[in-house]
Amino acid sequence: KQWYQRRVREMYASAVEEQQVEYESEQTFEVQDVELLQSHGINVADIKKLKGAGICTIKGILMTTVKKLCNIKGLSEAKVEKIKEVCKNLCDSGFITAFEVSERRKNIFKIGTGSKELDKLLGGGLESMAITEAFGEFRTGKTQLSHTLCVLTQLPGSNGYSGGKVIYIDTENTFRPDRLRSIADRYNLDHTAMLDNVLYARAYTSEHQLELLDFAAAKCHEEPGIFKILIVDSVMALFRVDFSGRGELADRQQKLAQLLARLQKMSEEYNLAVFITNQMTADPGATMSFQADPKKPIGGNILAHASTTRIYLRKGRGELRIAKIYDSPDMPESEATFAITAGGIDDAKE
Repeated sequence: KQWYQRRVREMYASAVEEQQVEYESEQTFEVQDVELLQSHGINVADIKKLKGAGICTIKGILMTTVKKLCNIKGLSEAKVEKIKEVCKNLCDSGFITAFEVSERRKNIFKIGTGSKELDKLLGGGLESMAITEAFGEFRTGKTQLSHTLCVLTQLPGSNGYSGGKVIYIDTENTFRPDRLRSIADRYNLDHTAMLDNVLYARAYTSEHQLELLDFAAAKCHEEPGIFKILIVDSVMALFRVDFSGRGELADRQQKLAQLLARLQKMSEEYNLAVFITNQMTADPGATMSFQADPKKPIGGNILAHASTTRIYLRKGRGELRIAKIYDSPDMPESEATFAITAGGIDDAKE
């Protein structure tokens, strides 16, 4: 009888545990608001100052250094230490097991590119919580891919992806709403509704570009879970203009590192897919080492290390373009051919 009762208790405990695991896996991606600090003794005025600096979540505070928080007007070092302490108690920022990481990564979604071949190359599409960089010469399809993503992000996709809004930061004045209309026609979408879901900003300087990310973070916070992708076309254009010569190179790379760190943090904070385009430069030393391609992406090692996945785009015959995985933590180095059509990025027709 005792053995039977023990067996029943074990079976019940096992069932409860299974239910708990199932419940945890069903939990959606949550964003903890900075307003939570109010119930832990932090002043409302201080919370407003944090929001004014573009820090709207508990995770956002933990991702910001004490030095940077102290630079916010009205926040003393003692206040910052207290805020940090409260945030550490609210959000677990220590070590977790690989299994827990695996469970968290179930929140990641993938956005299609319009070409099945390109999606296959990217392992299903553009990944959220990561920076995907596409680089290539002019006329290789970088801006066309950006425009296609503006439309495809709004469409429901595989694995329960529900679709959402887009934030587009344009540094080269190449954004064209009419191009979005022709892509929308391919998917039979209403033009007005589709254009309403794209939030656009034109950046004029590298400093303005960084400021726009604070506005973008505030928007993601206002409408949690609604914005799905942040597109920057192109990330380096303004840095090339604002900083010139070797003398300003260190300063340029420092500012670029700050911009990319902000993009990475936003992608993890709000579960966003970040897509950036990049330009290329001729490499004078390549001819000496007999390299087949004497061109390389600009931005140096800073940009190379910040991007999660790098795609190299080059011209093919006619409207065909070739995409190659240049660097990725989980995808093999391979190529895919796609075409630029009136309806955006599409599979190459034989």
